[in-house]
Amino acid sequence: MSTLADIAQTLITKQKGILAGDQPDWHLAERLKAHDITAGDNTYRDWCNLLFSTPNLSDDVSGIIMHPQATELSTEDGKSLVDVIIDNGIYPGISPSTGLVPLAGAEGEVVGEGLDGLRDRFAKYAEMGVKFSKWRTAIRIGDGIPSEYAISANAYVLAQFAALSQEAGIVPIVEPEVELLGDHTVETCFEVTEWLLKRTFEALYLHRVELEGTLLKANMVVSGKDCPTQADVETVADLTVNVLKRTVPPAIPGVVFLSGGQADDKATAHLNAMNANYDTPWALTFSYARALQRKPLEAWQDKADKFSAGQDALKHRAHMNALASVGEWSEDLEK
Repeated sequence: MSTLADIAQTLITKQKGILAGDQPDWHLAERLKAHDITAGDNTYRDWCNLLFSTPNLSDDVSGIIMHPQATELSTEDGKSLVDVIIDNGIYPGISPSTGLVPLAGAEGEVVGEGLDGLRDRFAKYAEMGVKFSKWRTAIRIGDGIPSEYAISANAYVLAQFAALSQEAGIVPIVEPEVELLGDHTVETCFEVTEWLLKRTFEALYLHRVELEGTLLKANMVVSGKDCPTQADVETVADLTVNVLKRTVPPAIPGVVFLSGGQADDKATAHLNAMNANYDTPWALTFSYARALQRKPLEAWQDKADKFSAGQDALKHRAHMNALASVGEWSEDLEK
C-alpha cells in the first residue's frame, strides 16, 4: 500500500495538477440557471461523468476532488463515478466538509463544519479507493476582519481534518483561502495570507500532522476583485512566492493553487510566471475549479455534440495549466 508521502508525490507529478470537481448538485443548477437552462434529474450525474471520463485527462491531471454526492452516483451502465476516475488513471479525492457556517461571536466571519462523524466517513471513503481529501476555509478581508479568533479557529479545524484524514491513510489537502472578494490591495492580501498560513502550519504541528504526506491548497496573492488598482502578473507571482517562502515548510511536497474566481487566462499566467521565474522547495501546480470548468460548461451548453465538446474544452484548459506548472505556457498556445 502506498504511504501518504508516496500518494502526495504522485499528486504533484511533474506537469500535472488537480481538478477540483467538488461542486454539489445545487451549485451546478445555479450556474446553469444563469444561462436559462434548467437542470434535470440526471444533469449532475452527466456533468460529473463528462469531467471524470475525459479521454487522456491523466496526461495533465493527477487527481480529481469529488463532492460526497458524486461518490454515491453511477453512470447509466452502472459504473460508480469513483471507478470512472480510477479507470481513467487518476486518483479520486473527496471534499468532506459540510459547508461554511457563521463563526459564533464573529460577525461576518465563517468556519467550516463537518468534523462530527468524519472518522467514520473517512473509513468509508478509503474503502471506495479515495486517495486524498480537501478541506476549505474562507477568510474574507473587510471592515475589521479577519480577526485573530477567526484565523485561529479555522486553522484548528483544518488541522483536525488533516489529522483524521491521515489516520485513515488519505492524504489531506489543507485549503486556507483568503478570498478574492473585496476592494483590498495586493499588499493587504499578502499580509492576511502570511498571517493565515503561519497559524495553519502552527496548528498542523500541534496536531502531529505529517507534512510530507500533506499538500497545501493556497490562494495567490492578488488584489481584491473591486480594488481600483489590480496587481500585474509579475507582482502576483513575486508576492505569492515570497509569502510561501516566509510560511511554508520545505517538508510540504507541493502547493496546489486555487483559482479563486480569477479569469481563466490570469490563473494560468500567474502560475506560469511563478514556475518560469522562481526556484522553490515545493512543486507549484494547480487545483482549479472554475478556471478549468468554465469553458467546458459553456461548450456543454452550446454545442450539438455537447459531451465531447465539453471534454475537449476541459482537456485544453488542463493542458494549458499543466504547461504553466513547469513554466512552459504562453498566450500564443491559447490561439
